Amino acid sequence: MATLSIPQNGKALKGKNRTLRAVPAVDLTAMVDLAFLLITFFMLTTSLSKSQAMDIAKPVIDIPDQPYPASRTLTVLLGKNNSIVWYKGEMEKATPQRVNFKMITSVLAQNKKEIASLHGNDPGKFMIVIIKPTEGSSYKNFVDVLDEMSVNDVKSYLIDDDSLQSRERGYMEKFGAL
Repeated sequence: MATLSIPQNGKALKGKNRTLRAVPAVDLTAMVDLAFLLITFFMLTTSLSKSQAMDIAKPVIDIPDQPYPASRTLTVLLGKNNSIVWYKGEMEKATPQRVNFKMITSVLAQNKKEIASLHGNDPGKFMIVIIKPTEGSSYKNFVDVLDEMSVNDVKSYLIDDDSLQSRERGYMEKFGAL
């Protein structure tokens, strides 16, 4: 407990009969000990935020072996400076377009609607997205695109990080994304 200690050696002032008393002091050693004990207790008993893992290994449902159906395929190329180049179908017949990360949600939603209407809203004919990160893309951008897949309810997507075609590389350089 805290103790109040008052020194008993008061000095008399000249010409007066009163003694000078020191200001009382409180010993807070026990209070500091209690504070550190409480801090330690709460630090050891609290639970820190749990790390969250993203599910990447997804089962492929009703997709035939390569080549993928071009009418349902959307390829997303991740480049440097938060840029994305995307095209629908085969590279030889497609017209790639460059967008930033703010536009990828609308690109995915628009293409998902187009593919669904093209195939008569058949649930078995869903959109397939191929994600191709390049050397210039960042890990954050890759994770953001994977988040967009779950936000837009894309049923099947593939990650292809080692087969960038020469035409794709050419378009990435043309758009300044490589």
